[in-house]
Amino acid sequence: MRDFSNDTSQLALNTATLGHNLDGHGAGWPVERVINACAERGIGGIVFWRREVGSRAVEIGARARAAGLRVDGLCRTPFLTGPLALPSRQQIMDDFRSSIDMAADLGAPILTIVTGGVEPGTKGAGPSLDLVTDRVAEVAPYAAERGVSLALEPLNPVYGGNRSCLTTVRDALDICDRIGAPNLGVAVDVYHVWWDTELSMQLRRAGPERLLGYHLCDWLADTRDVLLDRGMMGDGVADLRGLRAAMEGAGYGGPCEVEIFSADNWWKRDPDEVLDVMVERFRTAC
Repeated sequence: MRDFSNDTSQLALNTATLGHNLDGHGAGWPVERVINACAERGIGGIVFWRREVGSRAVEIGARARAAGLRVDGLCRTPFLTGPLALPSRQQIMDDFRSSIDMAADLGAPILTIVTGGVEPGTKGAGPSLDLVTDRVAEVAPYAAERGVSLALEPLNPVYGGNRSCLTTVRDALDICDRIGAPNLGVAVDVYHVWWDTELSMQLRRAGPERLLGYHLCDWLADTRDVLLDRGMMGDGVADLRGLRAAMEGAGYGGPCEVEIFSADNWWKRDPDEVLDVMVERFRTAC
């Protein structure tokens, strides 16, 4: 396993950790201030959300790289299916392509896919996973042309109905197998997979080519809100060292991206404090 006790070059901030993905949360720091704060702490990478990038993708990507940061990814595609998806297939696919364009303009090598939940009028996950497969297969060649890899991110089963019909790494890899695109893989988020006793086997099945991301946080034993009460690394029940050992044992050597949704705790704190604690916990708990 890599030794991060004195090395933050592979630590990446997902800006959701500062509350930037939801209106009314966080301190509202502008992108430039976030970039500078990461650079000052030796954080190696940053992952943005589409809402904060807007029409400034080229500018923001250049600004991050000038400060010495990698742009490690972009969150995220639109929901591809389910009750929270856009009303029509055409709107979904147009927005899917727009998210690919933004990633390319930003210089982000990875675009995360959160699939969306169970398609209205259907039951169970199967038909919705078929829809996801068809829609990802359609745009994967376009993403490849733009130099963007697509990372399917399974979510915790508690989100199965509305946010993600994709709930296991196994099912994500099944989709990868069905599509067969070289720029398609999976993003593994501690919050969503810590409970999965099949995980080590599925990570070995994925191999280094299809392991496109590793997201850090923790699962609090007494989680009060399954969407907005994630823990800082070390505050919960996830076996963070064991999970990273499994990832790296399967060949993953990329960044470790901290993504914490925490409306009543970390998003209410000074961002400088959040970043300092994040760096320390990365060194000592992950």
